[in-house]
Amino acid sequence: MTQSETGFALGEDLYGVSVDELKERITLLKAEIVRIEAELTKKQSDLSAAEQFFKK
Repeated sequence: MTQSETGFALGEDLYGVSVDELKERITLLKAEIVRIEAELTKKQSDLSAAEQFFKK
């Protein structure tokens, strides 16, 4: 998710952003968190499997 895809950048000033826009940003960011957590879980599982394989 880049600024061009979302229309906003992390850490930018929020003063002029409407309540509805802030809610939309929260929705987008929560979806991104879920996506990242899923990838993290997958990578941790892969790493654990590799560690178990090479311990033998």
